[in-house]
Amino acid sequence: MTSITELYRRDFINSFEIFPPKTPQGEATLWREMEILAQIKPGFISVTYGAGGSTQEKTLDIAGELNSRFGIDPLVHFTCVGAGRSQIRDYIKRIESMRIRNILALRGDPPQGQTTFTPPADGFSHANELVEFLRSINGFTIAVAGYPEGHIESPDLDTDIGYLKKKVDAGADIILTQLFYDNNDFYSFIDRTAREGIQVPIIPGIMPVTSPGQIERITGMCGAKIPPALAARLQRCGTNEEICRAGIEYSIEQCRELKSWGVRGFHFYTLNRSSAVMRIIESL
Repeated sequence: MTSITELYRRDFINSFEIFPPKTPQGEATLWREMEILAQIKPGFISVTYGAGGSTQEKTLDIAGELNSRFGIDPLVHFTCVGAGRSQIRDYIKRIESMRIRNILALRGDPPQGQTTFTPPADGFSHANELVEFLRSINGFTIAVAGYPEGHIESPDLDTDIGYLKKKVDAGADIILTQLFYDNNDFYSFIDRTAREGIQVPIIPGIMPVTSPGQIERITGMCGAKIPPALAARLQRCGTNEEICRAGIEYSIEQCRELKSWGVRGFHFYTLNRSSAVMRIIESL
């Protein structure tokens, strides 16, 4: 399998994020959607897992299937939640046996019902510690998360970029950003990371608004703001279909501007659906 950093050296790359479904019906739907998305020939597809590592095995099953069925390289998520060093080593052996070369290292959210993150015994409190550990035991390509508007738990953006610098210094090869809707936030983020000496590729994360409920979940979950231009468009919509169309059109404009600015690719948060992402990519 290919290291994703090699892909960005060669070409503009579209990539996707998916999550393991909870039901057989959801899994059948996922593979139907993947049949469509595979036509785009994405550089890679990242596969999440549930809180506390609850779907780790399913994550690896899907990652392997992506490669065997479509020839697509997976990027598997791995968090600090619920895993000490010995458990991490065991999981890494599984990944190595599947010849997977790409890992997204995250601290992870506290388990459901908890408001603060408590590291497991013999585990890690921060993503940079996980990155350093992974780097010490294998030559993986390691991606990390970046937050153009700052992580929801950080006191300010400068502090958050300081944490990002620690992850890069620990060995991260690439940064995939959280979704955002104001490109100026991304441009400012790039300027600030450059001043910190961060030189690895930074790939913008894109999630088109496709439903009214999604807006509340987005802003509540990760703190991403809805800029006035997007809010005004959505307020003029009378139906869910109109909201979906307006959200996709906004993301198309957002991506066109980012591409002309010079980004190396897009990382689309698909919610296991293909239609919105396909419309955006086809428009580009």
